[in-house]
Amino acid sequence: LTSVLAVILFFGGWNGVLVPLPPLLWFLLKVAFFVYVFIWFRFTFPRYRYDQLMAIGWKVLLPLSMANIIITGVAFL
Repeated sequence: LTSVLAVILFFGGWNGVLVPLPPLLWFLLKVAFFVYVFIWFRFTFPRYRYDQLMAIGWKVLLPLSMANIIITGVAFL
């Protein structure tokens, strides 16, 4: 489902690139490619434990988001 939505919304849906193939075939090829990429990413990267995700959130993402808010506020004033 995610691959189908990604292809429809961001990658031209059934429109082809260079080779004149039927639109349904283009769509299925793009969806198959994204399914492959998502499965590949899932099995390539390690799975984080809950405490590791919380540490990343508090120590990395929260300071980055605060810096983003401050920089955006300064830029628009």
